[in-house]
Amino acid sequence: MALASPTGPGDEQIGAAEAARDAAVQRLTELSTRLAEAQAQVDAANAAATISLDAFQGEQAEYQTAQVTAQSAAAAERAADAALTVARAELAAFARASYIQGTTAPGLQAMLDMKDPAQIIERATLLAAAGGHRADVLLDLARVQRLAVAAEEAAHAAVTRANILRQQAADALTAAEGMQAAAHQRTAALESDRTVMQDQLQQALDALSELEGAPAAGQDYTRQQAAAQAAVQVADGSVVEGDLPPVGAGSTAAAATALDAALSAVGLRYAWGGGSLTGPSLGFGIDAGVTGFDCSGLTRYAYAQAGISIPRNSTAQYQASPRVSRADLRLGDLVFWAVDVTDPATIHHVALYLGNGRIVEAPQSGATVHVTSMYWSGYIGAVRPSA
Repeated sequence: MALASPTGPGDEQIGAAEAARDAAVQRLTELSTRLAEAQAQVDAANAAATISLDAFQGEQAEYQTAQVTAQSAAAAERAADAALTVARAELAAFARASYIQGTTAPGLQAMLDMKDPAQIIERATLLAAAGGHRADVLLDLARVQRLAVAAEEAAHAAVTRANILRQQAADALTAAEGMQAAAHQRTAALESDRTVMQDQLQQALDALSELEGAPAAGQDYTRQQAAAQAAVQVADGSVVEGDLPPVGAGSTAAAATALDAALSAVGLRYAWGGGSLTGPSLGFGIDAGVTGFDCSGLTRYAYAQAGISIPRNSTAQYQASPRVSRADLRLGDLVFWAVDVTDPATIHHVALYLGNGRIVEAPQSGATVHVTSMYWSGYIGAVRPSA
C-alpha cells in the first residue's frame, strides 16, 4: 500500500509560529532590558554611597586637623594664663614692696584687680609719664594680659570650628550609611529578581528554539545585543582627556613599594571606610566589624609604605597629584572612575595600575582585595603620586 505524502504546515500554523517567535524575542529583549536597568540602579546606588563616604572622609580629615589646632590653641591658652598668673604675682610683690617703702601710688594698688588690658595700658601709660619701675611692671602685666585674652579667643574659635566640622563629619557619615544601606537593599532585591528573570529568560529562549526560524532570530538578537554593548563600551571609554601637561617619571622605587604593599593585601576583605596608614582597620556602616580596606584606604596605605603621603578619600587623591594620560599609564599610577566622567566630584572608585592592562583594587562590600583587568567604563583619569 502506498504511503500518503507528508503535508507541510499550513499558512495558519506558520503564522502562529512566527507570532510566537516574535513574542518570545520581544519578551527576551524586555527581560534583558529590565535586568540591565536594575543593575544600573544598583551600580548608581553603590556609586552614590561611595561618593558620600568620600565626603565623610574629607570632612573627617578636616575635623582631625581642626582638633589638633584646637589642642595647640588650648595649650597656648594655658601657657598664657600661667604667664599672667606670674605677672600678677610680680605686680603684687612690687606693690607690697612699694607699700612697705611708702612709695605705692593709689593708682598702682588699684591696678591689681584690673581685668581689661586696654585700661591697664592706659593707666600704665600715665604712670610711665611719671617714670619709674612701676610703669615697667604694669606695662609687662598689660602685655601678658593682652596675650592671654588673644589666646583665649583663639582657643575658643578653634574649638568652635572643630565642633562644627565634627558635626558635619557625623552628618556626612549618617548620609553615607543611609545610602550604603539603600544600595545594599537594591543589591539584595536585584539578586532576588535576577533568579526569577533568568528563569523567564531561559523559558523564552527554550520557546524560541522550538519555533521555525529560531536560529536566525536568535542570531539576530545576539548580534543586536553585541552591537548595543559595543556602542556602550565605546561611549564609556571615549573620555576626552584634553592636553595634559607633561608628567615626570616619578619614583620607580616608590611605585614598586606601593604596588608590593597593595598586592600584599590581596585576599583581605573589603571594609567600607576601612584602612589606615599602617594597615587594614575596622569598617563601619554595613561593614561594621569587618577589618580590611576600602578603595582609597588601600591606595593611601600602599603609598604610605613608600613614604608618600596622599589624602584619605579618592576625590582628594585625584586632585592631589599630576594627571596622567591613558597613553602614559605606568606602574603604580592611581586610576579613577566616576559617575560623570566630566566631573571629578562624582569620583567613586580608585585602584593602582599594575601594567599590562591589570589593576589591584578593593572593589566593594562582600568582596576582597584582588587583581583584575583594567576596565574603561566610567574611567575618568589617572594621577601619579610623588614625594
